[in-house]
Amino acid sequence: MSHSVVAYDNRDAASKVLLEFSKKHENSDDSMTTDGGNPVDRHEASLTVGYNGPFLLQDTVLIDELTHFSRERIPERVVHAKGAGAFGYFEVTHDITEYTAATIFSEVGKKTPIAIRFSEVAGERGYPDTYRDLRGFAMKFYTEDGIWDLVGNNSPIFFVNDAINFPMFMHALKRNPVTNIRPDYDAFWDFVSLRTESTHQTLQLFTDRGIPASYRKMHGYGANTYSFINSQGAFYYCKFHYKCNQGIENLTQAEADRLAGVDGDFYVRDLYNAIHNGEFPSWSFYIQIMTPEQASKSPYDPFDNSKVWLHGDYPLIPVGRFILNKNPTNYFAEIEQIAFDVSHIIPGIHYSPDRMLQGRIFNYGDTQRYRLGINSDQLPVNSPFQIHTYNRDGQSTLVSQGGGPNYFPNSFNGPKNDKRARALAPKIPLTGLVERTDYGLVDNYSQARLLWTRVIKEDERQRTIENLLSWLRQTNPVIAERAISNMFEKVDEELGARLREGLRQHQQVTSSTHVLL
Repeated sequence: MSHSVVAYDNRDAASKVLLEFSKKHENSDDSMTTDGGNPVDRHEASLTVGYNGPFLLQDTVLIDELTHFSRERIPERVVHAKGAGAFGYFEVTHDITEYTAATIFSEVGKKTPIAIRFSEVAGERGYPDTYRDLRGFAMKFYTEDGIWDLVGNNSPIFFVNDAINFPMFMHALKRNPVTNIRPDYDAFWDFVSLRTESTHQTLQLFTDRGIPASYRKMHGYGANTYSFINSQGAFYYCKFHYKCNQGIENLTQAEADRLAGVDGDFYVRDLYNAIHNGEFPSWSFYIQIMTPEQASKSPYDPFDNSKVWLHGDYPLIPVGRFILNKNPTNYFAEIEQIAFDVSHIIPGIHYSPDRMLQGRIFNYGDTQRYRLGINSDQLPVNSPFQIHTYNRDGQSTLVSQGGGPNYFPNSFNGPKNDKRARALAPKIPLTGLVERTDYGLVDNYSQARLLWTRVIKEDERQRTIENLLSWLRQTNPVIAERAISNMFEKVDEELGARLREGLRQHQQVTSSTHVLL
């Protein structure tokens, strides 16, 4: 039976995907099948013994439906669970071959296909888009040397700077294990006030940029420190920046709260509709470069991702631009199953002593092995080209690799060591004692002070204070005072005083209300 839906419809593109499908398939005569491709004779009823009889195990259509339904959700990401994504390309506009021999940057005008996934950091898949939070900004480059995954956020810094503290911080952000409520204000302020390297990022989170107007209107950053190797073997450290060409826009707390109640998928809808309507978002791609000699003399640790490299000392160097011009055709297959792995780098790009990066090298891939299985790299969105490894088998194997040998070395023309990759592999001398050195006990305030006194204007300072107070008022007074004295007062005495005054006024109002009641 055909049910045609033809009517004028002025809704946005994201609301009309079923109608668009219907238009494209008006003359379709496709028959329903099982997942195995077997024709389905009738789907409206189960196979039973008589009208009121029990089901039959031989009802393969029913079994096919029920077993698939039970398994159609995979574990969501522990962090960055809620998000949106799209596809496009990266184009080189400036020559940086003096710094790196990576083929993606080999010549001006070169284009490389990309996928990008934007995300919320703390909430689950159903969380409102406009909650105050960092936003993930993960990029997958499909290069001729394989996949390069460059993950980051819409902030150049992060709360913690050692991977061992990352699970603890995320526990403090997630739902309380007793009440299942988030945020747990006591947990959040307790953690950040005890790990004061979080001061810079915490302050920034409560500025206007804590709630972008959309994914299209925020900057992105690689956040971690990487390294470059050029064709002569020269070695540099680098950071990645993506400047939004649509212009930065942010939401006030009131605007964000309203949208959270009206449209929890506001960012997802905005990105889909913009691309569908030909308003392709783009970002300009920059790097910062630091030599090993400069790194050894830096007054702050250049591998501490709670710190920025000051632009006055290490100016932004233009590299290219990237544009998103294609929406996913199936969200689950192409965005939910996209898997970013920090260990995926290409010759000419390498790691650094950045402790968060070192942890991510393992943790990202391990997360995907849990979510998607050992062969997640074989999914089309993660590796749309031929791979040549000695790994075989495992759940959801998609690639046979042509019957080649599964051991190395061998005498049967199996894949060999890549000479170019070997030539570009850095040789880094290492010395030092093996010990657990706390990475968060250095200067945690001077860069936050620059943010507060030189970057943020007075009107935004007032909004930042109001945003901070909205969370501080909901925590234990002892923890609130510790957050002010351990963090914000050391950034700026006036900031500490204004926060204390805001808490005092709130406590007076609360006490008066209790007396009246």
